[in-house]
Amino acid sequence: MTTDQQIATMRTHAGRPASEAAFAQACRFLPGGVNSPVRAFGSVGGTPVTVSSVCGAYIEDIDGQRYIDLVGSWGPAIAGHAHPDVIAAVHDAVKRGLSFGAPCEDETHLAELILSALPGHDRLRFVNSGTEACMSALRLARGATGRQQVIKFSGNYHGHSDSMLVAAGSGAVTHGVPTSLGVCEATANNTTVVRYNDADAVTKVFEQMGSEIAAIIVEPVAGNMGLIKPAAGFQEYLRKLCDTWGTVLIFDEVMTGFRVAWGGYQNVCGVQPDLTCLGKVIGGGMPVAAYAGPARLLDQVSPAGPVYQAGTLSGNPVGMAAGLATLQLCQGDGFYEHLTKLTSRLAEGFAEGARDAGINLVTDCIGGMLGFSFSSQPICNFEDAQAADHDRFGRFFHAMLDRGVWLAPSGYEACFVSAAHTDTDIDAVIAAATSAFQEMS
Repeated sequence: MTTDQQIATMRTHAGRPASEAAFAQACRFLPGGVNSPVRAFGSVGGTPVTVSSVCGAYIEDIDGQRYIDLVGSWGPAIAGHAHPDVIAAVHDAVKRGLSFGAPCEDETHLAELILSALPGHDRLRFVNSGTEACMSALRLARGATGRQQVIKFSGNYHGHSDSMLVAAGSGAVTHGVPTSLGVCEATANNTTVVRYNDADAVTKVFEQMGSEIAAIIVEPVAGNMGLIKPAAGFQEYLRKLCDTWGTVLIFDEVMTGFRVAWGGYQNVCGVQPDLTCLGKVIGGGMPVAAYAGPARLLDQVSPAGPVYQAGTLSGNPVGMAAGLATLQLCQGDGFYEHLTKLTSRLAEGFAEGARDAGINLVTDCIGGMLGFSFSSQPICNFEDAQAADHDRFGRFFHAMLDRGVWLAPSGYEACFVSAAHTDTDIDAVIAAATSAFQEMS
C-alpha cells in the first residue's frame, strides 16, 4: 500500500455519533463525563472518543473506527494490548478467584522478578496506583528521617495526593502553594517546588533547610510535560546532595520503570535511588503499582515497622498474573532494542515531516517513550513546555485522529510505542503526521 493509500484508508471524516451520544450520557453520571481529567479533551477541544476494544497496536471506538495506538493505556501496554500470553495468565488467575484479601504466591514471584532488576533494592510493597506508590514512599521517607520537608520539581507528576498537588511559590526558595481546592496550605508548606534540571535551585533549597529535607522525589526522565531527559549530571548531583544531607532520593519510575529499559532509567543512568516507585508496566494493564528499596528502609513499613501503609486489594492475584506475564515478555532477547529502534524511527519521521512542512518541532525519545513539542527551542523544563504552541498541538491531535492515529489529548503527555507495533504501523503514523503537518503549514 502506498503512502497516499495509507492516509486515505486512515481518514475518518464520517464523524463519531456513537461517541458523542455516549459522552452526553456519561456527563449525566460522571463528573465531566470521565473518570480521569485528561480524557475529557479539555486541552484539545472536541468530544472524547469512547473505546470498545483494543488489540495489539490498535484501538477501536464504538463507532467502529480503528486507530494505531500511541497511548498504550498511558504506558502499560508495552507488549501490545491483549497479548495472548497475558490474557492466558489472567484467564487462569480469574478461574481461581478475583481477589483473595490474603497472600498469594504470585506476589512473591513478581516481587522477586522486579527486585532482580533494581540493584540495591531488597524489598517491595505492592499498591494499586502510582499515586499510592509515591504517597507511601514519601511517608516512609519522612518516617525514616524524622523530617517533614520534601522537594519536587515543577512539571513532574507524582499522583494526586495532597502533598504533591503543589505549585512553586513566588520566590526562588519558598514553600509550595496548593494547586487544587481541598489541599490544605499547611500540607503544601511541607513541599518545595523547584525547576527541573536546575541544580542551582536545588542547592539553594538545601542551603536554606537541608537538615529539614526528608526526600527529593523526581521523575528521572520527565514524562508529564512531554518527554524531557535530565541534563548531564543532574541525577548524579541529586544523589550527591542526598548523600551529604541524609536525604532520601526517590525515583518516580511509574512511567519509565521497565518502559525505557529493563528495570528502569536508573539502570541507564547508573544512579541508584534510595526508593523507587513503579507502576504501569509491572501490572500489564491491571491497576498495580509498587514502591521498593533496601531492607533498611522497607523494613520500617508495617507490619515489620512503625510506618503504616495498607491496601485491601494490594497484591491482587489477577494483577500479579498480568504483571508476571508482561515482564516475562519484556525479558525476551532484543525486546528493548527493538522497541528503541521503532521509537527512534518514529521520532525521526515526525521531525523530518515537520521540517519539510516548515513547522517548528522538537522531538526526543528513549526506549519505548517519545515526546514532541511545537517549539523552536529545546524543552528542558516545565516553563519551556508551557511556552510551546499548544493550540497547534490541538490541531495536530485532531488531524491525526482523523487519519487513524490515537495520541494522548494533551501536549504535555508522552507517546508510547509497543512491541506489537510493526514497521508498517510506524510507516503509517509517519505518513499521517507528514500529511497533517502539510495541512497545517
